[in-house]
Amino acid sequence: MDSFSDVLRTATREQHRAAESAPFMSALLGARLEVAAFARYTEQLWFVYEALERDAARLARDPVAGPFVRPELLRLPALAEDLAHLRGPAWRSTLTALPATLRYAARIGECARAWPAGYVAHHYTRYLGDLSGGRVVRDRAERTWGFAPGGPGVRFYVFDRLADPVAFRHEYRRLLDGLGAESNAAERRRVADECGRAFALNTGVLEDLYAELRVST
Repeated sequence: MDSFSDVLRTATREQHRAAESAPFMSALLGARLEVAAFARYTEQLWFVYEALERDAARLARDPVAGPFVRPELLRLPALAEDLAHLRGPAWRSTLTALPATLRYAARIGECARAWPAGYVAHHYTRYLGDLSGGRVVRDRAERTWGFAPGGPGVRFYVFDRLADPVAFRHEYRRLLDGLGAESNAAERRRVADECGRAFALNTGVLEDLYAELRVST
């Protein structure tokens, strides 16, 4: 029998591929974007992670979500540093969310307030996704726009508070397996479906970014 973490990985494989191959992401990784487009992408990440981290302190005490909430994962301070570098010291006053970003953040907020296991689904798809795949984006950004390695502009992608990221990923998957073992079949299906929804919401943000880029060029 597959572990719950394997079930989640398999259930979201197609959505994961769709996000990775979205035109905006392909253009970013293909060094075909201006730095302003990368900054716009970083702005959208701010809204998503604000929704994830707004209730983190409360959810850290929750028996379901609590084991997944780790202070060394928190991304908002790094995103603030990146946006100050990309947009200047007044970046907060010009920050705007795309419609798909608002939908994504709203769904995270709903889960954070009412369904801790659903919050875990979003936590998993974002944090483990950015921990695993973010290095590719960071490397491309550093080469394309000349950011200092791991410095302002790409701090979001540097999980320097994790002593051993590989060991952490293994530990995180063990926590997911424990969540699966403690849940009934219906709840496991709900969590898997929510992971798929999280990927779809993320892809929607990338689609909005690409549509905005096409209008502005």
